[in-house]
Amino acid sequence: MIVTTSVKPSETLLTQARRLSRQLDIPLVARRNATVRKLVGEQTNRRVIVVTEEGVRFYDGNGNQPDTPLFYHPSMALVRVKRLRAGESDPLIAYSGCSRGDAVLDCTAGLCADSLVFAYAAGAEGNVTALESEPVLHAIVSEGLATYESGLPDVDAAMRRISLQCRNHADYLEQQPDNSVDIVYFDPMFRRPVYESSSIGAIRTVANSGALLPEAIGHAKRIARKSVVLKEQYGSEEFERLGFLELPSKKSTKIAYGVIQVGEG
Repeated sequence: MIVTTSVKPSETLLTQARRLSRQLDIPLVARRNATVRKLVGEQTNRRVIVVTEEGVRFYDGNGNQPDTPLFYHPSMALVRVKRLRAGESDPLIAYSGCSRGDAVLDCTAGLCADSLVFAYAAGAEGNVTALESEPVLHAIVSEGLATYESGLPDVDAAMRRISLQCRNHADYLEQQPDNSVDIVYFDPMFRRPVYESSSIGAIRTVANSGALLPEAIGHAKRIARKSVVLKEQYGSEEFERLGFLELPSKKSTKIAYGVIQVGEG
């Protein structure tokens, strides 16, 4: 895997590319006039990161859609936050009991969509720590959270407040003291895909798709003051296996939330 830039990079883009090269310990290769397809084909593992003015793009020639890059975008999270701004409710915020000032731990960050919703709901008084175990995904999303502009200053501020760490959630949870956060959240990659979008297809090539372990849930219950929340497929056996109460959801949706109330709740 290599990192490169757009054809005529600015010094800012070169600095960003050098930082990613050091962070991921991969070579920085001058783009010159080579196409992305050519660069992908020249790599043994057919993976290329391209730093552009529009953001960081990750291409995986081993995937089903090699020409569709993975990049940071808030996607539906932005729609959900706009609804919160308008005074509407969000199922995840309602089920978790998240309120201003809360400390939230997102154990399976991915593209940080739910982290963004939590960060907005918790406000500047709260904090959101998001964990992503895969270095490439962590790097791409970190750059996006730091630079993406939605056109809404309060939403951008919520993005900047997310503390994204490249950590395995099982190890991290074990090290945390009792009652140290308000909410612990899990959104593991579905082992039976429910989305057909190209962005989800791209993320599957770099995301950790391992099943959650009961030990991790045990530590989550130990450190949470309010609730532990699991997002899974509607009717998933994971809710029962891990001790979550599956909550009602719209019949039209393919996802559902399970909650374990802890503390006084």
